[in-house]
Amino acid sequence: MNVLLVGSGGREHAIAWKLAQSSRLERLLIAPGNPGTARVGTNLPVSVEDFPALVAAASQHHVDLAVIGPEVPLTQGLTDAFQAAGIRVFGPTRAAAQIEGSKAFSKAFMQRHAVPSARYAVFTDFEAAVEQLEKSEYPVVLKASGLAAGKGVVLPETQTEALDALRGMLVNRRFGTAGETVVIEERLQGEEVSLLAFTDGFTVRPMPPAQDHKRLLDGDRGPNTGGMGAYAPAPICPPELVSAAVDAILRPTIDGLRAEGMPFVGVLYAGLMLTETGLKVLEFNCRFGDPETQCILPLLDTDLLSILDACTRGALDQQEIRWRSGACACVVAASGNYPETSRTGLAIRGLEDPPPQDTFIFHAATRRNGNRIVTGGGRVLGITAWGADLQSALTRAYASTANVHFSGMQFRRDIGHRALQKLASSKSSSAYAKSGVDIDAGNRAVQLMSDAVRSTYTPAVLAGIGSFGGLFDALALKSMRHPVLVASTDGVGTKVRLAAEARRYASIGRDIVNHCVNDILVQGARPLFFLDYFAASHLEPEVAAEIVSGVAAACRDARCVLIGGETAEMPGVYAQAEFDVAGTIIGVLERERILPRPTICRGDVLVGLPSSGPHTNGYSLIRRVFEGVSLDTEFSELRGSLGDALLAPHRSYLSWLQPILEMDPCPVKGLAHITGGGFIENIPRILPEGTGAVIHLGSWTIPPVFELIQSRGNIDWPEMARVFNLGIGMVVVICPEALDRLMKSLPIPAHVIGELVSGEKKVTLQ
Repeated sequence: MNVLLVGSGGREHAIAWKLAQSSRLERLLIAPGNPGTARVGTNLPVSVEDFPALVAAASQHHVDLAVIGPEVPLTQGLTDAFQAAGIRVFGPTRAAAQIEGSKAFSKAFMQRHAVPSARYAVFTDFEAAVEQLEKSEYPVVLKASGLAAGKGVVLPETQTEALDALRGMLVNRRFGTAGETVVIEERLQGEEVSLLAFTDGFTVRPMPPAQDHKRLLDGDRGPNTGGMGAYAPAPICPPELVSAAVDAILRPTIDGLRAEGMPFVGVLYAGLMLTETGLKVLEFNCRFGDPETQCILPLLDTDLLSILDACTRGALDQQEIRWRSGACACVVAASGNYPETSRTGLAIRGLEDPPPQDTFIFHAATRRNGNRIVTGGGRVLGITAWGADLQSALTRAYASTANVHFSGMQFRRDIGHRALQKLASSKSSSAYAKSGVDIDAGNRAVQLMSDAVRSTYTPAVLAGIGSFGGLFDALALKSMRHPVLVASTDGVGTKVRLAAEARRYASIGRDIVNHCVNDILVQGARPLFFLDYFAASHLEPEVAAEIVSGVAAACRDARCVLIGGETAEMPGVYAQAEFDVAGTIIGVLERERILPRPTICRGDVLVGLPSSGPHTNGYSLIRRVFEGVSLDTEFSELRGSLGDALLAPHRSYLSWLQPILEMDPCPVKGLAHITGGGFIENIPRILPEGTGAVIHLGSWTIPPVFELIQSRGNIDWPEMARVFNLGIGMVVVICPEALDRLMKSLPIPAHVIGELVSGEKKVTLQ
């Protein structure tokens, strides 16, 4: 079959991904699609609003079935246009799509057909709406009747907020024509669940229930969004409740629409509230949900194309539908200012390599710019994973989220928290919990991070996470002539304060590993294994897991085993919301290759390797310089936000230098890791007595972030060189004769930044 899928979001990428698995599919076209859908089908540059062009494309490409993803073309009659051209369509007609397109219609329809819902009133006049608001005896929800991209629902906490929201809709036209009619509805109390169903207008086949997270921030705080993540199946809605919802809500709705001359073919989405008095409808949608689709379709074990085809032929009752066991979770990565505005054109890192097994990255608002994929809207990616249970699904999803980044990226760290709260059911009876330490949270943190930790294991690991101590088989060292073990312990420092403020934690995990890797690299060692330490006043399992996922990612890059660690909750030791990260690394090298070499002498050349930013040093001073400045603040000289510049992970030099250190003969005489103390304190640590170093400050371009720190803080350059790396994170000491060999062996541009001279063991800046 030739299929045309209409849409360009994360929902459409998920649908396209699933359709592409069908043995019945001959050709998949997506209009207009996105860089993600281009990997599973052929994108057509046709807008979802250009109905004539869509119909023409379907005819030109001999399309057998059109599948419409977004609600806007459905409510505007795209199905009707396809049907008029003789093309079968999965998606309701314009009349049937009113169930979503007009909340006023939907509420009246439910009242006519006895579908349980909240009390309501409909208004087009501001003064009349205010009068209703003032006499209302129950908490209210305000809804723009038309389509508002998932943002037309307001949950006011006070009368003032409610009045402001009404004025915004009816007077100031905040949602345009979508808000010309407003529904004032009773605010129901209970848990929400999304129940989607395939239907051919007669038969109703439910999908696994899902829970969406509409609020922007953790703990269900902040403004409503189109959805910041979802998971399925939702334990709060077991099979018997799904059956009850089909009987009391979905089937009566499908029957009612057919009886009123509006047969509904497609996906009927019911947003339900589980109240004390039973199931009630919050809203209906006329299509697959977003992001629910991203976590439902990976659970589908039946050919999706066969299901959609059966729906359009009125044969759904003859179609078997099977679902995969386990659970699926989706984490939405959104733009920094979403849902108010969205920055576009920002490079997305971490999409180059295929995701791990049972992990899927669905493109929601991306576009291609040359060879790069960049942001194209508010909700950018849906990072999704399957697991044997919800815990493992979330672990995989968050581990993949930690490997993706773009400027200002934000996401919720508590997807699935409603279901996972059951794991803490014993908390209220625990005396230890009452003292501020939550053992259940610690156990959950270990569960969340376990997959990331195990991803670093090699056959040398004999015991790891969950053991009292890690066991590492040292048999591999037997082949070495004279192995020497090298150890280093360090911390990230006050950079963790900025990470907590920005709620960006994965880079902190990379920081501690790369810092320690560099510390043993300067002695010529390669890493064997690493142990991490994370401590906080109050343990948030998802935060701990994100940090450790960053640790694990850096360990994998360094081919270093994350053999174990400690996660500690210490109320009273750390202030509220504060935490600390440290680590220990063990490496090995042959004794004859220990650095620095005793041959370091006057005349040797200093070569600087570029840093990725301040790394992990000087952040106490940085915090003072930028006190009161938001990390989201854009500085033109930084070409991005302050947070992106300051939270860039500490660079590891292992992959650049290890091949050079293994050369025979090795051209490197010494290495200096430019950390705390900058050039002034670190370079002398490797110099012999009677030898000093001269650094020429103009020999490389100092990155803008350091110039910004210097100018805003009015700090003289000698002090800057004593605190920061100034764009040089590692210094190589080499004889002039080996310089050309070194430069040709490095995969990146490096700079000759100085030389060694006779005299006092210190650094002189020129």
